[in-house]
Amino acid sequence: MATNLKNKKVLITSGPTWVPIDKVRVISNTASGKTGVLLANSFVQHGCRVTLLLGPVEASGLNNLVSLKRFSFFDELSSLMKKELDKDYDIVIQAAAVSDFKPRSVSNNKISSHSKSLGLTLKPTPKIINSLRKLKPRSYLAGFKFEPDMAAEKLIKEARRLIKAADLNCVVANSLSNKRYSAYIVESKENYGPFLSKPEMVNSLVKLIGGKYAGS
Repeated sequence: MATNLKNKKVLITSGPTWVPIDKVRVISNTASGKTGVLLANSFVQHGCRVTLLLGPVEASGLNNLVSLKRFSFFDELSSLMKKELDKDYDIVIQAAAVSDFKPRSVSNNKISSHSKSLGLTLKPTPKIINSLRKLKPRSYLAGFKFEPDMAAEKLIKEARRLIKAADLNCVVANSLSNKRYSAYIVESKENYGPFLSKPEMVNSLVKLIGGKYAGS
């Protein structure tokens, strides 16, 4: 597939997102951020100008041509996204594992470790991905959907539901079963895969997006 990505501006989010419980404790997830680093490096190799918003994980192996901006907490990512989306990006890829919930109230102090129990009431966080199309109506938008142990047919169906809800161009639907990675690249009418490694998925996604710009 022919590609023409040279000088395209790409924004990628990746890694885990924290929400606070108290002054020192957070709720997080197990995202590694490796997919975002692989994507950023691949787009740079295709001549793109890439900005990576990366959560609190290592950026090992990241190409020094990538503009790296850091966040830890959900509110920090939300603020960074608003600032970056004021800029002229051709491609936006939301690969970060964004917190879906946060505590309804956060202690201003460290909660005592001597408490016999701790109850947390959670409330949904705003869906950052649902705001992308309004802010970037002409950009190519890609999201990620991770569901461990979900069967392929249902996983693809969930990806299409996200495409429709957020008006995305595609979603990478990925799963992990018995430590084996599997992913599909899903569009509204087509899907590609399975891809059995992150590098294979990244290579295919960049080629697919590049194909949209062939001859442009």
